[in-house]
Formats: sequence, structure tokens, C-alpha cells
Amino acid sequence: MASQNNGLVFQDYFPTMVEKLGTEGFMKELRNGFKLLMDREKEVITFESLKKNSASLGLQGMSDDELMCMLREGDLDGDGALDEMEFCTLMFRLSPDLMNSSKSLLEEAIFTQG
Repeated sequence: MASQNNGLVFQDYFPTMVEKLGTEGFMKELRNGFKLLMDREKEVITFESLKKNSASLGLQGMSDDELMCMLREGDLDGDGALDEMEFCTLMFRLSPDLMNSSKSLLEEAIFTQG
């Protein structure tokens, strides 16, 4: 499913990834994405680290304003950066299909951990 956010069109591959990788594998991939974008010293995604590393995810054409908008949208605690939980939450919110099936994904994640 494709969604549009601030004029950008994103193809939503997350549901397919969950289907192929399972919940645990998908969450591992989200954590890997976070690590790719984070500031290594601060261990959070800052504007600077997002701008520096976004090209590796095919986002090199995004303006500073668009990057800041993404950062602000995910920054739940208002500290100007994204920790791993905020990043994962933002990724789920950007995927309408995952949001619709998030209850079953949560239950699966809880049962595989227990």
C-alpha cells in the first residue's frame, strides 16, 4: 500500500516484511534501521544523524524541513531526538496496515517472549 506524507509517496512494505520475517524478525529489522540512523555517541536519532544517514535509506532528496518534520512527528517526549521506542512507534504509525493489525502483532510478540 502506498501512502502520502507531506507530498512524499511511501510504498508500505512493512506488512510484507512482517509476513515473511515474523514479528520478531521484523522488530529486529526496525532496530537495525534505528541503529543505521542514530548518532553513535548519543544513541538517539538526531536531526544531524538523520540528515547524514538518510541517503542510505533512499531519502537523499528530502529537504531539511521534511527531515525535521519527520523528527518532530516521532518525538514523543519533546527532547528533539528519537530513541529506539519512538522510532519504532513512528514506523508503525506510518504503516496503516500495521496499525490495523498491531493488536495481533503485539500478542504474537508477547507470546514469543514468554
